[in-house]
Amino acid sequence: MNWNQLISTTRLGQEELATEENKHSRTQFQRDYDRIIFSSPFRRLQNKTQVFPLPGSVFVHNRLTHSLEVASVGRSLGSMFLEKCETEKTNIQNPLFQEIGSVISAACLAHDMGNPPFGHSGEDAIAQFFNRSTEPRLRNELSEAQFRDFTQFDGNANAFRLLSHQFTGRRQGGFALTYTTLASIVKYPFESLLTEKPKFGFFQSEKDLFARIAGELGLIQTNVSPAKYVRHPLVFLVEAADDICYQLMDLEDAHKLKIHNFEETSGLLMQFFDQQTEMKQIFRIKETLGLVADPNEQIAYLRASVIGKLVKQCVEVFIEKQDEILAGSFQEALIDHVHPTTLAALDEIQEISVNNIYNDRSVVEIEISGYQIIGTLLEVFIDATLNPEQGFSKKLIQLMPDQYGENHESTYEKVQSVVDFVSGMTDLYALDLYRKIKGINIPGI
Repeated sequence: MNWNQLISTTRLGQEELATEENKHSRTQFQRDYDRIIFSSPFRRLQNKTQVFPLPGSVFVHNRLTHSLEVASVGRSLGSMFLEKCETEKTNIQNPLFQEIGSVISAACLAHDMGNPPFGHSGEDAIAQFFNRSTEPRLRNELSEAQFRDFTQFDGNANAFRLLSHQFTGRRQGGFALTYTTLASIVKYPFESLLTEKPKFGFFQSEKDLFARIAGELGLIQTNVSPAKYVRHPLVFLVEAADDICYQLMDLEDAHKLKIHNFEETSGLLMQFFDQQTEMKQIFRIKETLGLVADPNEQIAYLRASVIGKLVKQCVEVFIEKQDEILAGSFQEALIDHVHPTTLAALDEIQEISVNNIYNDRSVVEIEISGYQIIGTLLEVFIDATLNPEQGFSKKLIQLMPDQYGENHESTYEKVQSVVDFVSGMTDLYALDLYRKIKGINIPGI
């Protein structure tokens, strides 16, 4: 692969428009960012759980704040990489290469838009529903690949669909984003049939579309299958931004919620700095902490210092592995190749997060609720969509927005429209609709 082909301003659904005919005061990738941030699906992320239940008296991260922070870190990664390339006088002729920071920040902004409500378990709740379903039409009228799209449901593939699919009332090509921004969010560029894990990049409905984008950008096809590609190189930086943020921000939220005390949290963050080689930096950090009285602000300062360190090291790994990445021979996370001291600190945070944070009672309770709510909504709306002539079905279908109520012909399209509907809900909307369907909440009473 080469950067001259990988960075393209061709827009999905507007391929016939030449760049010269499509000039604008903003760059093409800034326009991608703006289209995403002003969209309704992006706004709905403010009411989707990241890890902890949505805030009461203590504000913790939701999908929206997480995405904004990832976009900020992603822009820093891209800018630092560009600066290094300019310093080393890398021979890249494509003038669009200067826009890498904008591409990464736009892709980071969109990376979680396909995730369903109720946190990380939302994807599993959808997959489990289909794995346990006894509806015969799901197995009899779907191909193996189509069925796997649902039983292995992945938010990353759903984000690609959301951004590229032409829903009713939306322009041809979905958001009409550039090919490069779309390719930069696809962490697993292959279909569900090619993996046993719920990690894949596009549904059968968008398979040909991704192939078109991959062909335009010159993504390498692997020997495994013509439908399996290596990642677009910028995916590595998008993934690194996400990895950096969720590891550290979840820890900061746990401190705010008093799951971890100050000593535990600050100790974990200070482990990123080597006691032998970084004494000056450690001294500066401790000196600054002495000027701050609020423990939450002290943790925020430590977290910011660690993010800066991780950004620098991930860029160094990306530059070191760049030739392998462009050749398609390196397909691992950048954060897994940072300095040993940093890696050891990350491993300890990950272990503690699994034990203390992701299994905290408040997290488990909302995940359990999510399984029940998502499962029920999928059950009733899929039944209504497959059996629209029934009286109750007609009433339920009226509750679905018009954009999901197209005249779908195949069972796959009908089921997919329900998954689109449910996965796009906010936590509160899903809960409210669940209660109404169950007769727990009756409007006006």
